[in-house]
Amino acid sequence: MKSLLILIAFFISSSVALNCQQVPGSLKQIDAGLGMVVGVNNNNNIYIRFGGTWVQLPGALKHVTVGPAGLWGVNSANQIYKIVNGNWVLVPGLLKQIDAGGDQFVAGANMNNNVYCMGRNGAMGITSNQSPAPWELLPGALKYYSCGPISCWGVNSANRIYIMKGVTPTICTGTGQWQPIQGILTMIEVSVDGSVYGVNPQGNVYRRDGITDINPAGTGWTQMVISGVCQHVSYDLGQLWVIKNGGSIWTCS
Repeated sequence: MKSLLILIAFFISSSVALNCQQVPGSLKQIDAGLGMVVGVNNNNNIYIRFGGTWVQLPGALKHVTVGPAGLWGVNSANQIYKIVNGNWVLVPGLLKQIDAGGDQFVAGANMNNNVYCMGRNGAMGITSNQSPAPWELLPGALKYYSCGPISCWGVNSANRIYIMKGVTPTICTGTGQWQPIQGILTMIEVSVDGSVYGVNPQGNVYRRDGITDINPAGTGWTQMVISGVCQHVSYDLGQLWVIKNGGSIWTCS
């Protein structure tokens, strides 16, 4: 009963109403970083936003990400790809979800919920299909994992939230110790500036507050009041990108 009351308190915490505008198009997943926005639709077609319009990229991916480590994605067979000189390069390894929001390092979860990361030297050294991929295995199991400049956040199969502190470009495994964070989320995204947003099982969006270099875990959650049921979010440069059930795309500020 005590844990239930704590969870209820989490979801009735402070809230902020956002001003949202619909963007033409339909996507199932979206990622924003360094002023770029990419996403994939239900047919695994890949899109990047240029000049206020969506431009389709070649290939087919189920999850795509963009950030300081470049443009990466994974396909329906969990194969990993990175854009190099305008072309997709196959990267050794298998992941179901990937994130390039770290300081030139990448991370993600595989089909068994094992968590992996690759430091800056490895990630930036992927230049061809023959490049080695020095993935490092982290302890524990997560279904979704996202990184920022100083910490990485993830959720497990029970939608519990965890943070890995102390990540750096050369030590992407951080401290190696998971800190549990109060709350329940189905997915979570860390932006290039370290902001953290996520979606709960009811389709509500939350922002983590109080994040600093000294306290990367922050202090609490604030609900972003957005009409409709949300399924995926990403944040960059003051804009929250939201995918609602049905695939509609929204920007909120």
